[in-house]
Amino acid sequence: MYKRVIDHTWSFRNSNTKEYTHCYHTYPAMMIPMIARALLNKYSPKRGIKLLFDPYMGSGTSLVEASIKGIDAIGTDLNPLARLISKVKTTHYNEEKIQTYFTLIQSQLLEYKESYVKNRNFDNISNYKYWYSQDSLLRLSYLSQIIKDFVDHEHADFFYTILSEVVREVSFTRNSEFKRFRMPENKLNAFTPNTFNLFEEKSLRNIKGLKEFNKIHSKSKINIYDFDSCLPIPNSIIKPDSVDMVITSPPYGDSKTTVAYGQFSRWANEWFNFEHAKDLDKILMGGKKQTDENFTTHTIRKELNEIKSLDTKRYLEVISFLNDYNNSIFHVSKVMKQGGIVCYVVGNRTVKGIQIPLDYFTAEMFETNGFRHINTIVREIPNKRMPLKTSPTNKKGEKTNTMNNEYIVILEKI
Repeated sequence: MYKRVIDHTWSFRNSNTKEYTHCYHTYPAMMIPMIARALLNKYSPKRGIKLLFDPYMGSGTSLVEASIKGIDAIGTDLNPLARLISKVKTTHYNEEKIQTYFTLIQSQLLEYKESYVKNRNFDNISNYKYWYSQDSLLRLSYLSQIIKDFVDHEHADFFYTILSEVVREVSFTRNSEFKRFRMPENKLNAFTPNTFNLFEEKSLRNIKGLKEFNKIHSKSKINIYDFDSCLPIPNSIIKPDSVDMVITSPPYGDSKTTVAYGQFSRWANEWFNFEHAKDLDKILMGGKKQTDENFTTHTIRKELNEIKSLDTKRYLEVISFLNDYNNSIFHVSKVMKQGGIVCYVVGNRTVKGIQIPLDYFTAEMFETNGFRHINTIVREIPNKRMPLKTSPTNKKGEKTNTMNNEYIVILEKI
């Protein structure tokens, strides 16, 4: 089996995880920047790094860290919200222009009247009367309106990213988790969010992060795409044997039953009329039901058999994810240079009370594609925003602790 090393220095318990543009937007199960930074410093190939790739970039942590180091990077994600956040976080916007536009937006907010709101059709928002007050909807619409009317195309996404957070936070969802659960009635009466103040506070926060980021005079090229790494990676984007290093944190399971990427992102994806806003979970890894394993495994065979004996439906959900994950590993392997390093930050989810050692499976699948295992670092998760408990049986009231550790799996292509 693959050796694990417990190293508490990788927990970064007291670190500031919101440096630079990392402060811009919350996102489920974000990889903290200190991990990407430490991996770049400690495990980079000896020949150096010309190109870094993140096949599940999420909110772009590894891309920002590559940019800070002056390394060209490519990231991809099927979630349009992830692409928006990552694009904005890796862009060196002109601070003076951003500040000028922000001041202009503030002046328009002071002039707000309900009668000024042009778009009052919210049919693109699922069950909008259930999730929002009329006042919040009109103010959000007004914010969208003034960004569109007063900010040029080159800078608009900076403010749309801020609006994305506000869209979720003024809704009636329980903000303590990523799934879509409405607040209880007794809390709704006391919930009176100030939409414009929230937008202004987040704008000031992000402008401060932008100023820190712009102090890094990096000339690296960061390119963001929407291709699916479970399918062959387009040669026009990444050529075979061209990537020096991968730093990534893949999903730990399908979005429907594990970390709710689709539900979290749905607020913004619907607001902006992004593609797959309502059915994102179906296109993410494990979203399509499969019935046969496309991999051979020794490391998690026992666990899969146990889950299958307890619940066939849950077993099929697990292998649907693992099939896609295995396909992705195969395609990522093809673009890696000999001597290239892959670093996968994974978590070992529990299904039907059985923990699946995804770190073993990750190492095993990469080894079948010509890699050798270097190390697996076990770190505590003091800061990662995930639900403290989940339902192992999907039955109401039955809860179990989620993962408390992450496993950083490091391999080299031989």
